[in-house]
Amino acid sequence: MLLLNFTSGNVYLLAKTKALCIFAPDNEAERKGTNGSLLLLSNHMSTEANIEIVKKILLSKLYDDIFLVEMKVKPINNFKIYLDADSGLGIEKCIKINRALYKQLEEMGVYPEGDFSLEVSSPGIEEPLKLLRQYVKNIGRAVEVTQQDDTIKEGTLLAATEEAIEIEFTEGKGKKAVTTKLFIPFTDIKQTVVQIKF
Repeated sequence: MLLLNFTSGNVYLLAKTKALCIFAPDNEAERKGTNGSLLLLSNHMSTEANIEIVKKILLSKLYDDIFLVEMKVKPINNFKIYLDADSGLGIEKCIKINRALYKQLEEMGVYPEGDFSLEVSSPGIEEPLKLLRQYVKNIGRAVEVTQQDDTIKEGTLLAATEEAIEIEFTEGKGKKAVTTKLFIPFTDIKQTVVQIKF
């Protein structure tokens, strides 16, 4: 059975199995991953081998300019998969990937008892950027950058490289307005969030 779940402005596709799906709170303590791709929240819920199999199959299902941002695993083998795309990611693409991944996992018997579930979605506009590819995709948009010392800079994202980003912002008004370009190394960035301007 496939269910669409609309939460916090994000569209999720849930492929439910025979097992009851239990969702842990988002603010639950998590062990941070280092590659921006995989977070394991519990050691007993699934073997790392199975998780790697799921990830490998998932990557083989991505097409066009779609890429993996993050994959979380929560009880009971609930895979929360966040994807993005350079040209934008719609619900139709999420549905297609969800169904293809779910079907292959069932056919391969990765979870013989069917005790797993999948949620595929985009990260949501309020989520901090995690990958360089996301920064590049959002060049030209307004961003809020929180630095390691908690200083906040708001401006337009002009460029992004492996080492740093460049933003442009204006301080003051009228004739006293001064436009400044600032390079911020990634080592000095705590988080960057895209700002929605209406």
